[in-house]
Amino acid sequence: MSSSSGGYYLPEPSHWPITGSIGMFLMLFGFASFLHGGSSLVMIAGAAVLIFMLFGWFGTVINESLSGKYNSQVDTSFRMGMGWFIFSEVMFFAAFFGVLFYARMWAIPWLGGSSNNAMTHELLWPAFDAVWPTNGPGDVGGEYQSMGAWGIPAINTLILLSSGVTLTWAHWGLKKEDRTQLILGLMLTVALGFLFLGLQAYEYYHAYHELNLKLTSGMYGSTFYMLTGFHGLHVTLGATMLFVILIRSMKGHFTEEHHFAFEAVAWYWHFVDVVWLILFVFVYWLV
Repeated sequence: MSSSSGGYYLPEPSHWPITGSIGMFLMLFGFASFLHGGSSLVMIAGAAVLIFMLFGWFGTVINESLSGKYNSQVDTSFRMGMGWFIFSEVMFFAAFFGVLFYARMWAIPWLGGSSNNAMTHELLWPAFDAVWPTNGPGDVGGEYQSMGAWGIPAINTLILLSSGVTLTWAHWGLKKEDRTQLILGLMLTVALGFLFLGLQAYEYYHAYHELNLKLTSGMYGSTFYMLTGFHGLHVTLGATMLFVILIRSMKGHFTEEHHFAFEAVAWYWHFVDVVWLILFVFVYWLV
């Protein structure tokens, strides 16, 4: 169906969904086996199949788009799908922020003997001092130092905010058909994204080896690494997608009228920026 045709777009039959399912099954099964002392080959094979599927399926979608098969109904469908996907990501992070809120505002005060739960404190952990950050009753994580906000975290905040600006600048270039501005803006955004990841890797090294802050450092350590780690994973995915968009832009794939792929990745990247700002305040600043 051409882009000028009306009606509902019906995609051609594809083997990519079953290929991806096989890859995910092999990867997760292999990972579970690896955790129990098995070989890592099955996990690696599954990851390879999954990567092959991603290249193949996205390549198919790109070719269909460039050949003019997608109409306005498909564009609307893509936008709705991306919107719901980002909403699911919002709920994903909301769950982890909810854990942090519950631990800091309710669970720890209960264990510390708040007015309504004095018996909990006396019966379970009478020596527990309900002060955040904490590694839990019994000091399960040993001695550690919390991560300050005004070092690498503040620099990374500036980096991500700057990347949002460069991405918007690239979008303006696309809208006015300035290919040079589009490509330069995307290059800067990708560079800033991977710079963020490099600094976060250094931050983790510093936390483990100099602050003794680990995933096992009680509630503070577990929430710190779960939130910052999953955010780092999303930055990795976002920077990779932006790199793909950069390559496509260099090939001249996008026009002022047709550039949903660019917009979808831009939405995702701005979402990652907003999550980091919330994370910076509640994980780093308000320690």
